[in-house]
Amino acid sequence: MSGPTNLEVDLHVHSEASYDGHEPVELILEHAADIDLDAVVITDHDVIGASLEAAERAREYGLVGIPGAEISTAHGHLLGIGIEELPERGRPMGETIEEVRELGGVAVVPHPFQRTRHGIRKRRLKRLDPDAIETFNAWLFTGYRNRRARRYARRYGYPSVGGSDAHSLLTVGRAYTEIRVDQPIPDIESDDVVAAIRSGDTAIQGQRASLKRSTGHYAKAAGRKTAWGAKTAAKKSSNGAQWAVTTAIPFL
Repeated sequence: MSGPTNLEVDLHVHSEASYDGHEPVELILEHAADIDLDAVVITDHDVIGASLEAAERAREYGLVGIPGAEISTAHGHLLGIGIEELPERGRPMGETIEEVRELGGVAVVPHPFQRTRHGIRKRRLKRLDPDAIETFNAWLFTGYRNRRARRYARRYGYPSVGGSDAHSLLTVGRAYTEIRVDQPIPDIESDDVVAAIRSGDTAIQGQRASLKRSTGHYAKAAGRKTAWGAKTAAKKSSNGAQWAVTTAIPFL
């Protein structure tokens, strides 16, 4: 009988479907597999189509498929992990938390207290009951906000998670969450991950690239992105040439 699995999951990644993201789903999945993550959750801003595509295709890359989104509430951003429908934006965070749960997901407060990035204010968060707090966000410039979030989660007994908050390929996996699940990877579903986060079976790993992959991590990402760009340009060029031939035929 197989024992529990410690999944390594980047729970906070943006694709080109986000207004501030840059990477296609296929490239993110390929890179996540190459740096030995077990799953990556696409959490685009107020859209969910790319995340659903990523969750559906994850098995092609040996990854666990977990959909999600970053939802803009009236009081700050909220991650809905494990949801397949998108809650309406702009509603009170408390209502959005409840809807995420009703949709079968887990509600995670990302980058709390950082108002320049739409993090919820501390006095508002005290009135709410999320499922977990993002206590390590690799996109932050200093560690102060992460330490403050970590102290808050510890004081009030919330599970902690970490994520890269990547908007480009170079930072995918820079922080991630180890999630303990009582099944082998081929049998793990999104619901298992949601349940494990809610119960607090998590541990945070930060600065993944510098600690585990160092220069190689960034070199692989840069090389893959260059190759992807060349392939995309070649495909567009080929399509353009085909279009030119096709449109020229009636005039022969």
